[in-house]
Amino acid sequence: MQVNECHYYGKRMARKPNPVKSVQITVSTTPLVHGYLSALVDTGLYGKNPAEAAERLIAKGVEVALAGGIIPRRERTRNARQFTIPEERRLL
Repeated sequence: MQVNECHYYGKRMARKPNPVKSVQITVSTTPLVHGYLSALVDTGLYGKNPAEAAERLIAKGVEVALAGGIIPRRERTRNARQFTIPEERRLL
């Protein structure tokens, strides 16, 4: 029995710019953690470089903290850099 293989190599489209404003932060880590981030990138599911992998893990951690009530959900104001906490959710 002969096995015929078929491979499709389609064109990859460039990513669209992120419509959400972002701010830059600097994260320092150990070589070991950098290696783990690189390993995540190698899976193809966590971005194209260790910095993108770190951003995705941070974003997921914030989602978990919001879902667990560890931090209050904030409402966006007109200025994308400022957030307000609704009166009923303020801790103090």
